[in-house]
Amino acid sequence: MAIQIPSDFRRVIVAASVGNVIEWYDFYIFGSLAAVLSVKFFEQSHPVAALLSTIALFTAGFLIRPLGAFLFGWMGDRVGRKYTFLVTLSGMGLGTGAIGLIPTYQSIGLAAAFLLFGLRMIQGLCLGGEYGGAITYVAEHVPDDKRGYYTGWLQTSPTLGIVVSLAVIVLTRTYFGNQAFDEWAWRVPFLLSFLLVAIAIYIRLQLQETPIFQEIKARGQMTRNPWKEAFLSANIKYIGIAIVVLIGQGVVWYSGQFWALYFLQQVSKVDPVSSASIVGAALLIATPSLIFFGWLSDQIGRKPVILGGMLLAAITYYPLYLWLGSVTQPGNINYPISVFIIFILVCYVGMVYGPVGAFLAEFFPGRIRYTSVSVPYHIGNGWGGGLVPFITSAAFAATGSIGYALIYPIAVPAVCFVLALFLMPETRKISIWQPIEPRTAS
Repeated sequence: MAIQIPSDFRRVIVAASVGNVIEWYDFYIFGSLAAVLSVKFFEQSHPVAALLSTIALFTAGFLIRPLGAFLFGWMGDRVGRKYTFLVTLSGMGLGTGAIGLIPTYQSIGLAAAFLLFGLRMIQGLCLGGEYGGAITYVAEHVPDDKRGYYTGWLQTSPTLGIVVSLAVIVLTRTYFGNQAFDEWAWRVPFLLSFLLVAIAIYIRLQLQETPIFQEIKARGQMTRNPWKEAFLSANIKYIGIAIVVLIGQGVVWYSGQFWALYFLQQVSKVDPVSSASIVGAALLIATPSLIFFGWLSDQIGRKPVILGGMLLAAITYYPLYLWLGSVTQPGNINYPISVFIIFILVCYVGMVYGPVGAFLAEFFPGRIRYTSVSVPYHIGNGWGGGLVPFITSAAFAATGSIGYALIYPIAVPAVCFVLALFLMPETRKISIWQPIEPRTAS
């Protein structure tokens, strides 16, 4: 017997998305303020080394995400979707807000960097449990034939989280002035997290557990050991395929959104307010592409849309970034064209990211869905994608060449496209509203 789709699933999507936007704001405010944090928390005799140290800390938050996925995935499949991502949201908010409270290198020396590192690790661990919970929660509320469209709304939350982080930074800089911002007001965007997370927790407390998880629990079909069933069974090959897809997706995601900001600031030397405004405007305009490509994947399939984004990115990144460099020369910035170029880059993100939540939810059985979605996502997106800012920035610092900096963002999606072309199945017609037994060895 099929499980009944709830009538209030649209409210669920809005509530889950708002919480997700706030959590991604928390995570990305760190990266958006990397240049300021490098001055405040590291010794300044070598400014480039200090900036790369900060970017390395930013990257470390990504590298620990699979551990968070591993831990919170178990909790999500054993305790429930709702309470697990309430825990991750709370941890993320506290970790982010506390960054706004810790003393700087000038006050306490090297201990400042260690405190910053510890809080960044809390951020990474909590984000490792958030995405799998949010995408599983939404997917387990919506109709099969519109899963790409509705999960596409949730997929906008990381992009909107970046937009919110950039907007808060611009408004804070404008209100307090650059001198005050660099001295102390840089703490305001972090401290704001306490308020935002309190709002998100209140919203999520109004939600109920997903009907699919409730049905699994009622039927006595809950897994006793999510880790064993996900990683020591036939399911491991599906985990491997998902990792391939998500590494390609993750590199496109961070190359198109986050390195665009680093490129403007570090390569083109655009001032922080202008660069944040350009990227923020492009992200805002291109955000609907995540919903559109999620919808398109409902019509033609997840695989052609996701792989199409990887292929286009690999082919066009080099000319697009050369073009972006040519229109953002100091003192001669073509704002409309700059926004348009980053809009194109973010549309590629829409292609690879918009449908991927639906793909993951359909690819794994309900009893181990939280674990099976979270771990490959954070290995692929967290490791593959999270390395983009550090590798590209380090390559450019070492060589001064855009071409060398783009080797990683071009090669990885190209390789993943070829592998996924043969390995990735189409999942569009899989129903998750039928009770699913665990996979047996094959």
